[in-house]
Amino acid sequence: MNPQQRPLYCVIGAGIAGVCAGKCVLQAGGDVVIYEQTDQLGGTWVYTDATGKDKNGLPIHSSMYEGLWTNLPKEIMGFPDYKMPPQRRSYIPSSEVLEFVRNYASHFEVDKHIRFEHSVEEVKLAETNKWEVRVKDLNRNETNTRIFDFVLICNGHYFDPASPEIEGQKIFRGIQMHSHEYRNPELFKNRNVLIIGSGPSGKDLVFAAAAHASTVYFSHHVLDKLKDMYFPANVIQVPDVAQLHESQVEFKDGTRQPVDLILYCTGYRYSFPFLHETCGIQVDNNWVKQLYKHVINITHPTMAFIGIPYYVCTTLMFDLQARFVMEYYSGRKQLPSREEMQADHDDEMKSRWARGLQKRQAHMLGGVSQAEYYDDLAATARIAPIPPVMAKMHIASNRRKNEDLSNYRNDVFRVLDEDSFEIRYDEELTNRGN
Repeated sequence: MNPQQRPLYCVIGAGIAGVCAGKCVLQAGGDVVIYEQTDQLGGTWVYTDATGKDKNGLPIHSSMYEGLWTNLPKEIMGFPDYKMPPQRRSYIPSSEVLEFVRNYASHFEVDKHIRFEHSVEEVKLAETNKWEVRVKDLNRNETNTRIFDFVLICNGHYFDPASPEIEGQKIFRGIQMHSHEYRNPELFKNRNVLIIGSGPSGKDLVFAAAAHASTVYFSHHVLDKLKDMYFPANVIQVPDVAQLHESQVEFKDGTRQPVDLILYCTGYRYSFPFLHETCGIQVDNNWVKQLYKHVINITHPTMAFIGIPYYVCTTLMFDLQARFVMEYYSGRKQLPSREEMQADHDDEMKSRWARGLQKRQAHMLGGVSQAEYYDDLAATARIAPIPPVMAKMHIASNRRKNEDLSNYRNDVFRVLDEDSFEIRYDEELTNRGN
């Protein structure tokens, strides 16, 4: 590359991770093109009534549903150099998050570099370790190929739903759908509903369903953990599903219940359908292999993934990962050798397997693990760390959610310093989001 030529970056996706990555590229002196297959930025925070396919025949990306509020306090959803605007509440509606992302993109002029309704069809290794990216302009129905020095993949991981295979699914006469397709609680009206999965969407939608359904059966793996949790009177916690019948569901304890609608709140798969085999990336039961520090493609280090780990302070981690990557891509620091990165990766995976984690949990953080990960990234690249108070608030918010699922969004967080915070319960706040 000509020393006078600015490196050219391809960012895939204009959700929060993509906008953040684009901002960090610009601040490091690079040129960037951000490809977004929809007509607006914001990724999963963009609400649409539509499900299935969009107007261009592509799968609907957003999993946003009507009335969704954040399940993390806004105090850990900003960026180091661009905070969430102050207000009385800590938990806010999704529309305010989307507005924040748009303002962030405008403030740092990232929005000027987004190519809307451009779908990345293939990323393939080119000569001299650059990247050949084939993109379709959906408005013009034209396909073009461009060469990039670096590729940052920020397409999210809440758009490719994972549903379990259960005996009897083909004979069940009721409705079966994944939470990715859910939009409005009217769907539950006067029905006997089975919700499978106790993740954030599962817990939230139990309350949404209970307000409209006749009965809600809540099936999950953590009955002991949730046995003392308050749920509305028409919610019945049940074991795992054994099989489906025409109009009933049979559970592992042998009991059966009449059900009209099954909602699978069973998570998502990492999906990168545009990656050619020359990229050297594989997804093995939701383990994205092989990534250095869950970010950099070890086989071809000029490709990076922003936002893979979960149970994290999302925006802060996106920012940290993007700054981590740009320390190396900008030339300020030299990446470790491929052998060193592989050894680091293998050591971490051995530690995970020794703790009993499965492949599908290869990128799971949460608890103190997230703080250790943040500190490791910052120390490795010698960049500003995430203040410890952020991970502490994340842990506290999850604890409060498990203690009082129906009211935790009335908690108000306040940062005292880089290491400490306080929580105040505001009884006057209208409890929303459930």
